[in-house]
This record gives sequence, structure tokens and C-alpha cells, in this order.
Amino acid sequence: MNFAFTDEQRMIASSARQLGERFGLDYWRKIDASKQFPAEIWKEICTAGLCGVALPAEHGGSGLGMVEMALIVENLAAAGAGSTIGQMFMINPIFGGVSISKFGTPAMQRDWLPKLISGEMNFCMALTEPDAGTNTLEIRSFAKEHGDGWLLNGRKIWITAVDTADKMLVIARTKKLEDSRSRSDGLSMFMIDAKRDGLTYSPIDKLGTNTLTSSSVFFDDVEIRADELIGTLNGGWRELLDVLNTERIVTTAGLTGTSELALKLAVDYALDRKIYGDRPIASYQGLQFPLAQCYAENEAARLLNYKAASNFDLGLPYGSEANAAKLLAAQATARTTERAMQTMGGMGFSKEYHVERLWRDCRLFRFAPISEEMILNYIAMHDLGMPKSY
Repeated sequence: MNFAFTDEQRMIASSARQLGERFGLDYWRKIDASKQFPAEIWKEICTAGLCGVALPAEHGGSGLGMVEMALIVENLAAAGAGSTIGQMFMINPIFGGVSISKFGTPAMQRDWLPKLISGEMNFCMALTEPDAGTNTLEIRSFAKEHGDGWLLNGRKIWITAVDTADKMLVIARTKKLEDSRSRSDGLSMFMIDAKRDGLTYSPIDKLGTNTLTSSSVFFDDVEIRADELIGTLNGGWRELLDVLNTERIVTTAGLTGTSELALKLAVDYALDRKIYGDRPIASYQGLQFPLAQCYAENEAARLLNYKAASNFDLGLPYGSEANAAKLLAAQATARTTERAMQTMGGMGFSKEYHVERLWRDCRLFRFAPISEEMILNYIAMHDLGMPKSY
């Protein structure tokens, strides 16, 4: 087992860190306050070749893997972006890139992957529904056969970045549940235009991750062409899992990078702050021990995420590792950002010192893209062999 990075991987990580530092904390504070899509930094990420690192070389990518993508995301997060940078990679190289490169037609790959990699096209995914939540197999949005294609009706919720997307990966039933062999039978994936007749959306006012909108999406007789099917008709569930589990990897990378950043902000503040004589508050164990605990927990999550990414690249099972890493990272980052705020006292509550944004944004990932409780259900069933509890 080799824990050393290659020279190429170290170079990629360094490039991401340097790019992120060129924008820095003040950039993210500004666009968070204005609820602005981070178009400038995303353009630079794509220009630097970082968006397409794990996508096929024949379509403009680097043909590397998820380990390299995880390194990019965590270094951008640690350089100032925080956890929401993981969502940028989620909507584009994961929702768009993984689905198209693994399951899309040659025409989709030829026409869309180069534009995704260059930053000319943005993507989103419409999966979650109000009455299904994490229970994807209970979704009710239905695509009915219509001529050579389908008519889609239904509703989705908490869909990220619909307003800036050119294409939307939609998961819908194409066979009614009562006619299916199992609950996983009859799900299909489609890649449709995000601006299309019958497709409307309404933004949700929320606590954090302000640079990317979240919306309710409505489908009212939305036409889907035959050539917009991604993967296998009625067999999309197993294919969707590769999208969802790689989503976990970039989410975790954004979180571990956030913890690293929050720890640096807290330690720098504690080294500078003196309130009892000449000794900095960093010299007190009451501040040292909680931050050291956060560091240890974050490193454990980081290493498990590397294992998940490495397993994916090697074609090995990786779902358990991806889910467990996300569980640990979300919990560790919540504690780390909270502890960083506590270390700073009142200044941790100010926008000037940046930690409050990191704290707001990372809270989402305790229950998204999959909740802690559902990850624990998964571990109990799949890793411990315990009966289904829900």
C-alpha cells in the first residue's frame, strides 16, 4: 500500500492551490454576499485544465482519475473557497462528465464533453423529490412514451445551479412502480436542455452556499427526445450509482479542504492574539487540544476519501469508502468550523474573519447529498450485514 503521491499529482495539487490563492478569501466573501455564481474562478479552473482532469483525453480531458480530482477540490477549498467548491465539481465533471463519459452516446461525448471541460457549458442534476428525499427509489416524476421520445411530468427539489445550467441530468421513472420487477427497475436518466418549454424553477431562500442557487423544479409535459437518453432505458439505477458515489468523493474533498482552511485561520488568529501578558492564546491547552482533535479527525476522513477515489480509478468497489468518508468529513468539518469560531471568540462571528461562511456552507453536507442517517443505514446493511431498519 503506497501512500505517496506521484510527481504529477503533487504538481496538480500545487497548481490548484496556487490558482485558489490568486482569488482567495476576499473573493469568496464578496460573491457570497452578492449571491453570485463564481464564474471568474470557474473559468480559470477550466482554462488550467483542472475541470477535465478525470475525463477522457480524446475529448479534451487529462484522462487521469478521481484521486487527482479530489486533490484539486481539496486544495481549492483550502485556498479560500470552502466546501461549496465541491459543488462546482459536482454539477460539472460529475453530473455532466461522469454520466456522459460512462453512459452517454458517442455523439453526446463528442458534442458536450469538450464544452464542459472548457467551461463553455454548465450542468445540473434533477434527482431529489419532495416526497422521496434520500429515498431515490420512491421518485415519482414520470416520463411517458410519446412518439419517438417521452413527455416528462413531475417535481424536483433542492436542485443546484439550475439558473446557470445549459444541460440537466434528469432521473425519472419510465415504468410505473406497480409494473416494475423491483423498486430499482424502471428508472432512466436523460440529459435535457435546462431551458425548455414546460420546465420551470423557483429558487429557495437558504442559510448558506449562496454562490450556487438551490431550486424547486417543475416539469409540465416537457418533451424529451430519443437521443437524450443516458444509459439504459429502465435500467438507470445501477448506472446512477456511479454518479452518486463519485459525488460523495468531491463533496468530501471540499469538506476536508474546508477543515484545513478553518484550522489555519484559527491557529493564525490564536498565535497573534494576546490577552494575558505576552503569551499568545495558542499556548493554552484549552485551545490546542480541540483544534488538534479536529486535525486528527480530518486527516482520517481525507485518507479514507483517497482510498475511495483510488478504488474507483482501479475499478474496485468504492461505495462503502465513499460514503463513510463523507460521513466523517461532514462531522469533522462541522466541529472544526465551530471550534475555529470559538477560538476567535466574538471575531469568529464577524464576516471579516471568514470562518462564519465556512461554518454556514459546510452545515449543508451533514444531510446532503446524503444524510448521516442514511449513510449509517448503508454501513449497517452493506458492511455489517445487519437487517434493513427502515
